[in-house]
Amino acid sequence: MNSFSARAPITVGDRSYEIFRLAALEDAFGVHRLPYSLKILLENLLRFEDGVTVTPADIENLASGGAGGDDREIAFRPARVLMQDFTGVPAIVDLAAMRDAAAERGGDPAGLEPGIPVDLVIDHSVSVDVFGVADAIVRNSALEFERNRERYQFLRWGQQAFETLRVVPPATGICHQVNLEYLATVVTARDGLAFPDTLVGTDSHTPMVNGLGVVGWGVGGIEAEAAMLGQPISMLIPPVVGFRLAGELPEGATATDLVLTVTERLRRHGVVGKFVEFYGPGCANVPLENRATIGNMSPEYGSTVTIFPVDGETLRYLRFTGRPAEVVSLVEAYAKEQGLWLDPAVEPAFSETLELDLSTVEPSLAGPARPQDRVPLREAKARFAAALGQALPDLPPDSHDEAVAESFPASDPPGDGGGANGQPEQKPEPAPAPMAASGARRPRRPVAVTAADGRTFELDHGHVAIAAITSCTNTSNPQVMVAAGLVAKKAVERGLATKPWVKTSLAPGSRVVMDYYERAGLVPYLDKLGFNLVGFGCTTCIGNSGPLPPEISAAVNDQGLAVVSVLSGNRNFEGRINGDVRMNYLASPPLVVAYALAGTMDIDLYAEPLGTGADGEPVFLRDIWPTAAEVSAVVGSSLESEMFRAAYGRVFEGEERWRALPTPAGDRYRWDGSSTYVRQPPYFVDLPDEPQPPPDIAGARVLAVLGDSVTTDHISPAGAIHPDSPAGRWLVEHGVEPADFNSYGSRRGNHEVMIRGTFANRRIRNRLAGGAEGGVTRHLPSGDVVPIYDAAVRYAADGVPLVILAGKEYGSGSSRDWAAKGTTLLGVRAVLAESFERIHRSNLIGMGVLPLQFAPGDSVASLGLSGEETITVAGLAGAEAKALIGRRLRVDADGRPFEVVLRIDTPMEAEYLRHGGILQYVLRQHLRRSPA
Repeated sequence: MNSFSARAPITVGDRSYEIFRLAALEDAFGVHRLPYSLKILLENLLRFEDGVTVTPADIENLASGGAGGDDREIAFRPARVLMQDFTGVPAIVDLAAMRDAAAERGGDPAGLEPGIPVDLVIDHSVSVDVFGVADAIVRNSALEFERNRERYQFLRWGQQAFETLRVVPPATGICHQVNLEYLATVVTARDGLAFPDTLVGTDSHTPMVNGLGVVGWGVGGIEAEAAMLGQPISMLIPPVVGFRLAGELPEGATATDLVLTVTERLRRHGVVGKFVEFYGPGCANVPLENRATIGNMSPEYGSTVTIFPVDGETLRYLRFTGRPAEVVSLVEAYAKEQGLWLDPAVEPAFSETLELDLSTVEPSLAGPARPQDRVPLREAKARFAAALGQALPDLPPDSHDEAVAESFPASDPPGDGGGANGQPEQKPEPAPAPMAASGARRPRRPVAVTAADGRTFELDHGHVAIAAITSCTNTSNPQVMVAAGLVAKKAVERGLATKPWVKTSLAPGSRVVMDYYERAGLVPYLDKLGFNLVGFGCTTCIGNSGPLPPEISAAVNDQGLAVVSVLSGNRNFEGRINGDVRMNYLASPPLVVAYALAGTMDIDLYAEPLGTGADGEPVFLRDIWPTAAEVSAVVGSSLESEMFRAAYGRVFEGEERWRALPTPAGDRYRWDGSSTYVRQPPYFVDLPDEPQPPPDIAGARVLAVLGDSVTTDHISPAGAIHPDSPAGRWLVEHGVEPADFNSYGSRRGNHEVMIRGTFANRRIRNRLAGGAEGGVTRHLPSGDVVPIYDAAVRYAADGVPLVILAGKEYGSGSSRDWAAKGTTLLGVRAVLAESFERIHRSNLIGMGVLPLQFAPGDSVASLGLSGEETITVAGLAGAEAKALIGRRLRVDADGRPFEVVLRIDTPMEAEYLRHGGILQYVLRQHLRRSPA
């Protein structure tokens, strides 16, 4: 349909395309005033108008609605899907299982094919097992292939089985950086039609590409599967928050400092579920790499999108990273024709506005457990002392603590979820108060340690055990990466060395980084300090930090030391980085090097030396910190456009080990019943032909009572697999030695492992089990304290449904579909919480789990719930799909009645729930459309 006569030709150079002109709506609706991001959504509606999923009324509503947000649903269809391998493997497993289910029911299995391009980048499987040596990347890569051979063969099958799936092999880079530097086109030309390059990604940091002017955001794997198979993404028209920038960064401040400042501001303001769009004269002073750094952190402050419109800087970056000239010309012509070109003097009709003077940004960290808790570097020592007081409250205070307590008043204690952040659906947070200092330090408890190389040293609270230059947030930014290299160079020249207890690593997001490092002559200095290349991929930031040296790990655990990691990443949730490391700080790459030299967080980098130089004189951070001019000079002389063309010229071919992998053939996957990596999932077993209305819940038991800020890191299996855990025992029973367990992330294609690891995070606290740390619960009515999986098995054998009780911000953090998949496979029918994170709420619905929200003012505590009650939920039975939206349900807990709201927000979510989940809905739709 073309109700508004918007389809029209455009000529760019010697080529002609058709576009859907936004100007066709100008006279009636004045669309020039719409924010950039809403114009992209409006074009999407014009292009996909079909009278059913997109009607003329939908288009008029968005065109006239401005940026205030709207409670009416629209259908968004992205141009493509981006996946990383941790989330991509289970998505391809689900598609393979769906093909089998279609064939078994007389349908066409080959017809289950992604209808839009899908790029899967293998970037999450490398681990920092080997570090600090010249061949670290070679040895880590060998271990990666050895551990993941089955998974990689499966992905190679997927690449040949699905025509629209492309796989970027291991050791290429991080998906978001590959997306920014190569995959994204800003404007796409397909079948003679030109339109905006849009996407959804199965990683919450997908908005990194917003820095390039590309609208895209993170979704769960199951939602991405639906989009791949032609289902529109249902969404409410989002409010758009305008963020005006003025001025420019001062000397000494980095892009990381800027993004931590923005994170703090937006988190405090409250932008959950909203779009954020930058405008104003300061945008011209923010290089595209810095824009991408800001976009990358979107999930840390909760916005769906954090975008910079297209301007001259966009074109510069496209040219510099090797995009073809015709692509750049099309982007410029299309953006100007459609009113998408940034005019710094114009303020669109935003729903709210904020402003930041870039000159006020100062060097910062964030931690010790939440990305939004910015710590000015000048206060880092005192703030650390305060944080240590909460981490180790049993230590007696000393005089220093009293001074800290006066400077930093006490705040509320962290929630039972561990104090991690995410994207809560609730009112804006107040400005975070620094943590209390009571009992913060000492007496010192240094522990004597002898390293494997014979060196002896003392390990203490606050010592930096991990210093990692890693993650897509910063390794895409040459300015901060070169700054790190220059700090290393100056440090080595002054005779400094990293402390022997620090595990150092360098894991860039693309091969281009090492090209300009080598051209600049910085590699020898980084190597000298132990920052040897360990791999190209996402490592420490997702928990793939590898084990600490045995002697360090033993000292930490035997003596209860609170050691620290400092990483240039975007996530520092409790228990995420390394199981031995209690406190984690985000920092710019040059500060990561500085803290590796200092070896401790208990230092004032402004006033105390990093160490003693070869001349016997103290060396301060100011002595080795490069100026902005120095950094720019090195970037200008060492980074060339040809590096990007060379790095991505044959990006899909991979190294010899990848090409040599035997590749299964055929449209349907031949499942191996003995595999411990890839197994056929049970989602379609005994699936009826027609959906059944969801029944009421009767006689349910509570599996866990959780507090606030429970993240998907707490819920979803992640990190190392303990030999004595249910998952570890299953692997041993199937012939896998503990040394070969690999990580939970690498085994996401095996539901047997993943279900056993759900709610098994060692830092999760279940009040039903007395608040003990770890994935245990109390089975009722027996009272036995057992692993959560074991309790779920016992409840399932007795036919008892399960529920979860929780506080605010349930499911915040990464968009992990296994947090929902594991929940449903454990037998959980509903989660009752005070508020939900956007993606996880959607994923729960996508797996048929009811997200039930307490009424305002109600909570587990206010209702006096202990978790020992038998729970009944009434009001579902017989309800039509449309009646499920926002439906109030009656809950009875052992005679204590209260109401909850079913957080079904859109008709499509209601339809998914009626079918038992997205996968079941898509399969039934396919069978109706394409019988064999």
